[in-house]
Amino acid sequence: MVYHNLKALIKGIRACKTVADERALIKQESAAIRASFREEDSYARHNNVAKLLYIHMLGSEAHFGQMECLKLVASPRFGDKRLGYLGIMLLLDESQEVLTLVTNSLKNDMNHTNMYAVGLALCTFADIASEEMSRDLANEIEKLLGSSNTYIRKKAALCALRVIKKVPELADHFVSKAKNLLTDRNHGVLLSAITLVTEMCQIDPGCLEEFRNAVPLLVRHLKALVTTGYSPEHDVSGITDPFLQVKVLRLLRLLGKGDAQASETMNDILAQVATNTDSSKNVGNSILYETVLTVLEIEADSGLRVMAINILGKFLSNRDNNIRYVALNTLNKVVSIDTNAVQRHRNIILDCLRDGDISIRRRALELSYALINENNVRILIRELLAFLEVADDEFKLGMTTQICLAAERFAPNKRWHIDTVLRVLKLAGNFVREEILSAFIRLVAYTPELQAYTASKLYTALRADISQESLTLSATWVIGEYSEIILEGGLVDEDQPKPITDVELIDLLVSTLDSPYANYLTRQFVLTALTKISARPTTSAAQQERIQTILASYTTSPELELQQRAVEFANLFNLGDIRAGVLERMPAPELKQTVIGVVSENKPVGSVQPSKDVGGI
Repeated sequence: MVYHNLKALIKGIRACKTVADERALIKQESAAIRASFREEDSYARHNNVAKLLYIHMLGSEAHFGQMECLKLVASPRFGDKRLGYLGIMLLLDESQEVLTLVTNSLKNDMNHTNMYAVGLALCTFADIASEEMSRDLANEIEKLLGSSNTYIRKKAALCALRVIKKVPELADHFVSKAKNLLTDRNHGVLLSAITLVTEMCQIDPGCLEEFRNAVPLLVRHLKALVTTGYSPEHDVSGITDPFLQVKVLRLLRLLGKGDAQASETMNDILAQVATNTDSSKNVGNSILYETVLTVLEIEADSGLRVMAINILGKFLSNRDNNIRYVALNTLNKVVSIDTNAVQRHRNIILDCLRDGDISIRRRALELSYALINENNVRILIRELLAFLEVADDEFKLGMTTQICLAAERFAPNKRWHIDTVLRVLKLAGNFVREEILSAFIRLVAYTPELQAYTASKLYTALRADISQESLTLSATWVIGEYSEIILEGGLVDEDQPKPITDVELIDLLVSTLDSPYANYLTRQFVLTALTKISARPTTSAAQQERIQTILASYTTSPELELQQRAVEFANLFNLGDIRAGVLERMPAPELKQTVIGVVSENKPVGSVQPSKDVGGI
C-alpha cells in the first residue's frame, strides 16, 4: 500500500503492531518513493520528500532523497523551498560532495526579494556550511550584515559566526559591520552581534583592540537593561532580557581582561548589576554569576572583587545544589587571588563538608585545604579531622595527605604537629601514603624532647587498635627505637607517669605479629623492633631469650624476606659486642626535603612500602 501524504504514512506506521511490521512498511514506502523520484513527478516530489524526512527521523536510510531536496530548493514556491532546505539540513553535512551543488542555490536565495526565503538560505548556511562554502559566500554574508531588515541582519550575524569558525582568517572582513551591529536597538540583532564579536575576539586577539572602544557602548546597553522597568516582550521572571545581559557581561570580560582603562569604564555598571539584580530566582543568579566571573577576570578594584566573592558566599547558603556547587568551584579558582575575602566565608564552606551531595563535599574539601594558613590551622585541621572520621573511603587518602602537609607547613609547635599526625594515624591509618609515614618518623627522630611522649602515645594507641596499618608501622618503629625511654620513664601521656615492663612491651609487639591484620610488611617491622629491644640494657635476660625463640621460629618462614631477617637477627646473638653496635639507635635520617612537593594527589598508591629513610628498616 502506498500512502499519498505524510499524515497517512504516520497513521500507518503508528498502526503497526510489531517492529518487524514497521520495518516492512518503511521498506515498501521507500521503494515507492524511489520509483516516484525516477518518474520526475514534480507535484508528488513535495509529498515524497516530506515522507522521506519522517522516515529519516525514525532512523531509516533516506540519503537517496538528497538530490530531490536540491530540486525543491530550486522551485519558485516558498513551501517547496522550505521543505527542500529542511531536507538539506537533515540529510547533508559539510563532508558530502553534493554540498557544492547547494552553494549556487544559497547564493540565489540570499539575494531573493522575499525576506523569508533569504532567512531559509541563511539558516541552512549556518547549519551546514563547509570551509569551501564559507569562502565562496563570505561576501554575500558581509553584504547582508548591512541589510535594513532586522530579521535578515540577525541571521546574517550567525552565518558570519559560522564563517569565522570555519575560516578564522576571514574575521577581519566582518569587523566594521560587526561594530555597526553593536549600535543596533533590536535585542535579537544585538544578541547575535555580541555572540559574533565575542567569537571574533576569542579567535583573533587582534580584534580585542578593534572592539575595546565599544566598551562604553556595551556599558550603556547593560545600563539600559538593568534600569528598564517591566518590558513584557523581553521579561523573564521579572528581569529584562537576561540572555542579552549575560552575553554583554561575557564580552565585557574579554575586553576588560588586562586593560585597566576598559575595566575602569565598566566598574560602576558591574557594581550596579551586582547590587540591583534579584537573587531570589535562578534567572537573577545566572546574571550575578556572570557578573562575578567578569569582576574576577578584569582589572577591577579591590572593593568590587570583595563584593563578587561575597555574592559567591551568598550562593553557598542557597538551597539549590547546583548553585552551591558552582559557587564552590569558582571560589576554588579565586582563592589564590584574594584569600582574605574567601576566608570570611570559612564557616559556611566548612558546613558544606556535611552536605548530602558528594560533589559538593569534594569541592568544599578542596577549598578548605586552600584556606589553611598559620592563623587558622588549628581550627581548620580540627574540622577536617572531624570530617575524616565520617568521610567516605575515597576521600581519606587525599585528606590524610593534605592534613599532614598543612600540619608540616603551618604547625604552631612540634607537639601539636605530632598530635595531629597521631590523630590521622588513628582515624585513617589504612589510607596514609608512604611519604607521610616517613616524614612523621623523621619528625620524631628530630624531636628528642618529645620522643618519650610520642612513644607513650603510640604504645597506648596500638594497644587500643591494631587494625590501622600506618599506626601499627609507626608505633612498631618508634617502640623498637626508643623502648628504653618508655621502660625507664614509663608512659608519660597521662598526669602521672605509669610504669611499664619489658614483658608488656614485647607482649604488645607479639600480639601485633600474630594478629589477623598483620601483613608481610608489618611482620618485617615487628621482627626488627623486637631485635632492637633485645639489645637494650632495659630488657631482661628472660625476655632476650624469648625474643631469640620468636626469631628462631621465623628462620623457616615461607616468606623469604622474613626468613632472611630472622636468620640474620638470630646470628647477631652470637656476636657479643658487635651485636650492640649493629642494633644501636638509628641516627636521625637526613632531611633531604620535606614531604611537601613530594606527594602528588594523583600518584597511584599501592600498599605502603618500607621507606629507605625509615630508620634503615
